[in-house]
Amino acid sequence: MAPMSFAGKTIELDADGNLANRGDWSDDLARELAAQDGIAELTPQHWAVINFMRTVFEKDGDAPSIRRLTKESGVDTKMLYALFPKGPAKRAAKIAGLPKPKGCI
Repeated sequence: MAPMSFAGKTIELDADGNLANRGDWSDDLARELAAQDGIAELTPQHWAVINFMRTVFEKDGDAPSIRRLTKESGVDTKMLYALFPKGPAKRAAKIAGLPKPKGCI
């Protein structure tokens, strides 16, 4: 996928449109990625999911599945789909600066 420009820097993306280099991630970039994905504002619940995903990735080396998100993040399935419509694990991973979770299509 073509790189994106953010804050005067070129950000490389992988084939799925996620960050190629996790070190490029920041809260401000997360807000920009969310806006590009149609999420106008990241609420505290969004941040809870994003931070949970980043913590799990650091520990396990893979972004959590939707099942794990609903069991362990404190945000239920219905709310996950409201926060990140059309594939919450995939969309949240993208905004969190992580690769697409292995179980996502």
